[in-house]
Amino acid sequence: MWLELIFCFMSTVAFGIIFNIPLRLVWWGGGIGMLTWFIYGTLPEIGLTQVNAAAVAAFTAAFTSHRLAKFKKVPVTTFMIPGIIPLVPGGRAYESMLAFVEENYVNGLGLSVETLLQAGAIAGGVGFALSLFSIGKGAGQRYETDR
Repeated sequence: MWLELIFCFMSTVAFGIIFNIPLRLVWWGGGIGMLTWFIYGTLPEIGLTQVNAAAVAAFTAAFTSHRLAKFKKVPVTTFMIPGIIPLVPGGRAYESMLAFVEENYVNGLGLSVETLLQAGAIAGGVGFALSLFSIGKGAGQRYETDR
């Protein structure tokens, strides 16, 4: 698991550099990505499904990103985008498309449903964390209303 966490940190930092995150902040994004991967990897071992683990890990990444963004006084996406990169089900999407190309439609359909459920779980976790940080704020504090 330590080797996975080290590679996850390095790849998350690399994605942060690709997304032009300032170098003084890219290491924080790598730490959030590593935390996200740790949660995503350990929760199935205690009995949760991959989809539930993805939701909890995405919520943790988003919650930590919101807290850290307030502390560092930067936009939340500075930390959230690299933080959820390890959760993106790209390999599973590739396997599902490969199954369709190989005319294994039943397996491809099953993998596609799992991929979509995991992507929805990631979106749900991020949305739930956003809703927690939006409690008590009016529309004027969330969006520009004087356009």
